[in-house]
Amino acid sequence: MTQRLHLPHRRTSIAKGPEDRPGLGARVYVVQRTGAVAVALFLLLFAVLGFASGQAFFSTRGQSVLGMSSNGLLSTLSVVVAVVLLAAAVRSPRTASTVMLVLGPLFLLSAFVNAIVIGTRLNWLAFEVSNVIFSVVVGLPMLLIGAYGRIGSHLPPDSPYAHPDTDDAEVVDERPSTPEEVAAEEAMREAEIAVVQHTATPDQRARVEAMAHVHHRADRRRVWMELDATARDRARHDGTSPARRTTLLHPRAGRRVPRRRG
Repeated sequence: MTQRLHLPHRRTSIAKGPEDRPGLGARVYVVQRTGAVAVALFLLLFAVLGFASGQAFFSTRGQSVLGMSSNGLLSTLSVVVAVVLLAAAVRSPRTASTVMLVLGPLFLLSAFVNAIVIGTRLNWLAFEVSNVIFSVVVGLPMLLIGAYGRIGSHLPPDSPYAHPDTDDAEVVDERPSTPEEVAAEEAMREAEIAVVQHTATPDQRARVEAMAHVHHRADRRRVWMELDATARDRARHDGTSPARRTTLLHPRAGRRVPRRRG
């Protein structure tokens, strides 16, 4: 009679970004990307039909396209804006949101400016009242979609643009906590000042150069204390003290002997 051994299956988890994780800003990203693509496709359709109508490029009285007036310049601008929106949507929803936050106010500004020049020689885009309404109808939703889940005092809980409070456990305290570390900090500061003032000893210069390879405060202090420990071990092995020494005249032999001074 054989027994089957059930081995536990290991589940491998693949780290996913916030754009791929469902429930974490998925709705916000979908709305932003879909809005950018929808506006881009409509502008492309408008531009293609405008080019097909054989309109003049700089005409102030354009051809009727989808209930609006258009000329060659307006069709070209529509293609440029559509390509920018599609490229932003392909790149990332965040990029699409940023582009729509820029283009939305530009559409509204275009509606205001072109409403003033309708019927004049400055009407280079051949705008009519329907075009002004279209610019407002498109510009305002683009602004709202770009700001959706991103701008506001109360962002949705699943918004990837919300900034949760930083966990206190992630904050690393690099301040010295022991008397030895405090003494090392003071010695480090004195050595760095001496190097800047060109009054440092060879040992201070060597230590400052060794600390230059690390960037965090705790790591620099660790390097300094390791050099202190190495100096003490070397002095203990040589039978001398790492303290500064001066020479005095021996009272009997008339020769100089080292005298330790703290």
